[in-house]
Amino acid sequence: MRSADDGELMRRLLGTIMQELVEAEATAHIGAEPHQRTETRTTQRNGTREKTVTTTAGDLTVKIPKVRTGSFFPALLAPRRRIDVALHAVVMQAYVEGVSTRRVDDLVVALSGTGISKSEVSRICTKLDGEVATWRARPLDEQAFPYVFLDATYCKVRINQRVVSQAVVIATGVSAEGKREVLGCAVGDSETETFWTEFLRDLRDRGLTGVQLVISDAHRGLTNAIAAVLQGAAWQRCRVHFMRNALAKVNRGHAEMVAATIRTVFAQPTGPKVRAQLDDVAHLLRREFPAVADLLLDAKPDLTAFADVPMAHWQKI
Repeated sequence: MRSADDGELMRRLLGTIMQELVEAEATAHIGAEPHQRTETRTTQRNGTREKTVTTTAGDLTVKIPKVRTGSFFPALLAPRRRIDVALHAVVMQAYVEGVSTRRVDDLVVALSGTGISKSEVSRICTKLDGEVATWRARPLDEQAFPYVFLDATYCKVRINQRVVSQAVVIATGVSAEGKREVLGCAVGDSETETFWTEFLRDLRDRGLTGVQLVISDAHRGLTNAIAAVLQGAAWQRCRVHFMRNALAKVNRGHAEMVAATIRTVFAQPTGPKVRAQLDDVAHLLRREFPAVADLLLDAKPDLTAFADVPMAHWQKI
């Protein structure tokens, strides 16, 4: 999420949470929210001034409230304070498992020396939820993505006061020009065929068309969902996942040699040579590693599907 779409989503989320934290600190400094009358008010807002904040996700523009008397500058924007790293962690946790009041409060105390109320945490998280919901529902018909990567990981998530394991799935598209963009992500109980099918249908309904090649691992539920929803697209078995499967069949002392030998398959300059090299590698490995040789030959059609797309695109997929 931080890099596949040039960081656009992360910039938006970082900008939202950073602006909200600035507003919360200004409220604590002034003693009142905007347009609120309180006995603790010490001054009044008097417009804003913009400040560019450089983060690992890119430059962000933050509006800093000005006050009529005295001065205000948020402590979390103090020079040499690398707040974006901590905010990245909070944004990612906010999406996957929600942000607890204590987590955000601890962050704000660490950055500015003052805490934050539960209502402020709820307001910030609500804004983050809105930003993510808008991003997840955006149309996908403005750019063609002939190549789509699908992957999943498992995270510990707190649901109804219980910590459980949840699957986080993500789709990354690659355009013909090589531009990568995160198309969507979703959280579910497990990688069932039904879950993957619903996820892919959502991408299709949002305008994803023209997919020529889908790259993923060999999870049965996932491959069935690809065949059902993205009809007409070829399937490429992810070489990273395949390599893990292959190396699980050899001892550690031979792993690097076997891996280097298999990688020569993907270094060939043409489609026919790719497939011929796979046969040669399987023959070479058969004497000492017959299980790896069988795995290669069984996976040959799916492992070499990339060889049918234009060679200029190979490095991108």
